[in-house]
Amino acid sequence: MTAGFPRVLRPVAAPFVATGPSGVAVRDRLKHLTPADAHVLALIGQHLGGLASADLQARCRDGHEHDADRWAARKRSLTGVSSSRWAGAITRASHDQWALARRNLDAHIRALEAGMAILGHRLAQPLGQPGAKHAPGGYRSRQEWFGKSRRLAMLRDRHTAAVKDWRDGRVRVVRGGRRLANTRHHLDQAGLTEAQWRQRWQAARRFLSADGETGKRYGNETIRVTPDGQVSIKLPVPLAHLANTAHGRYTLPGRVVFAHRGAGWRDRVEANLAVAYRIHYDPQRGRWYLTASWQQPQVQTIPLAAARAAGMVGVDMNADHLAAWLLDVHGNPVGDPRRFGYDLSGGADRRDAQIRHAITGLLHYAKRAGVTAIAVEDLDFTGEKSREKHGRRRRFRQLISGMPTGRLKARLVSMAAAVGLAVVAVDPAYTSKWGAEHWQQPMATPRRKPTRHDGAAIAIARRALGHRIRRRTPPPRDDQSDRCGHRSVQARPGVPGREGPRPGAPGSRTRCAPPDTAVKAGDQRAQHRSGHTAAHTQLMHSH
Repeated sequence: MTAGFPRVLRPVAAPFVATGPSGVAVRDRLKHLTPADAHVLALIGQHLGGLASADLQARCRDGHEHDADRWAARKRSLTGVSSSRWAGAITRASHDQWALARRNLDAHIRALEAGMAILGHRLAQPLGQPGAKHAPGGYRSRQEWFGKSRRLAMLRDRHTAAVKDWRDGRVRVVRGGRRLANTRHHLDQAGLTEAQWRQRWQAARRFLSADGETGKRYGNETIRVTPDGQVSIKLPVPLAHLANTAHGRYTLPGRVVFAHRGAGWRDRVEANLAVAYRIHYDPQRGRWYLTASWQQPQVQTIPLAAARAAGMVGVDMNADHLAAWLLDVHGNPVGDPRRFGYDLSGGADRRDAQIRHAITGLLHYAKRAGVTAIAVEDLDFTGEKSREKHGRRRRFRQLISGMPTGRLKARLVSMAAAVGLAVVAVDPAYTSKWGAEHWQQPMATPRRKPTRHDGAAIAIARRALGHRIRRRTPPPRDDQSDRCGHRSVQARPGVPGREGPRPGAPGSRTRCAPPDTAVKAGDQRAQHRSGHTAAHTQLMHSH
């Protein structure tokens, strides 16, 4: 920023109501399975998993040359060794996996370009050149400059290879997961034996997913679940001899009961609406699970004006908690701030449970407050994690990398829609800075010590309500007649009466002016010149 010129703030996007979820997924355990039942499920998963691996390889080999004819040819080749419906599910999953890998490759190319731009800028600066607020400076030593120049060359090589893969339509996919594949070479660090790793690897590469079909019996012909919870599977052709019921089907003992959204699932299967199923095995627990999923009509979001009608709860997402504060429709904080903590250590299931528990507490708080919407920041740390941008700030990179912003937003939108609350997303620009500057200290009391995150929650909610974040400020001390500008930073130039008086509420307790001074409040001469009063002016006009 050049001295003498005001800093230009970046434009702030308008708030919007987030779109609700378009799908539902519920899960239940397959209980009372005998060893023979588990063996049959494993055989089906391994057979179909081998077919899925070969089909994914064929899809990746086609690249950009893939078309409807090639898709149909792959499906015909799989139908003879499985069934038409199994073949359709396998080919569709392969296509989705290839498309996901393409999106990941595009994101990788963008990250490499951002890193190269920052390294090129810093290498072009003189050694020891201090950086500005929005532009990093040069490197501290010649040795560091040399190391970063080597890294820039490495990133350029990676970028060239990635762009070539993108143009050729080549993707790199590992069925079972690249992380689990790499764990095979570090079993000691992972605390696993080779047999344990092999069990997880085989479980991850199995394929037991069936797409639903509207109009078919119970919404799925391949994996059929009756309204009372009985599960039967259409066996592939090579495994048809394992059937224990008619028409080449294998029926599992026990019943599944979906405790969550069970009524909605039962309504769909009774109406023969499409329901997709996936059976998978958890080797750590030694249990089989069934997941049911279906699409639902897009949830109609309420207008932004309706979301603001009853006030709003502002939420600031942090690495270990959600900071929330209730604001009325005028943008005034009500009550005390609330904090909903979570611990993101441990496995993925534990982290997901912690997030759901924190969001549940937040939703209960919003429902008790009587609001119809929750305000959150539209955060995206995709470009904020690179080591080139933050350099030695390793702890900060770890902090923002550990914040599950995407999962938090997805969970919050889905769970809020289930309880009838809307989610308003706002631009995150300057919310933490202005919230701490204008609201943290003014909201402090002897019994309440707001944090910077509490101030950010107020700023987020005020932006969602359509108010400015900055509070009203008094007139300049050196000139109470508005010589340095109008009285309030909230009053825009086009607001009627912005130069008018602001009489306070009368009364000795509020230390305001008596009621009769309201007449003289708008007369600047009455305030600054002796011998000229508003009463005298009124008397002259009366004559």
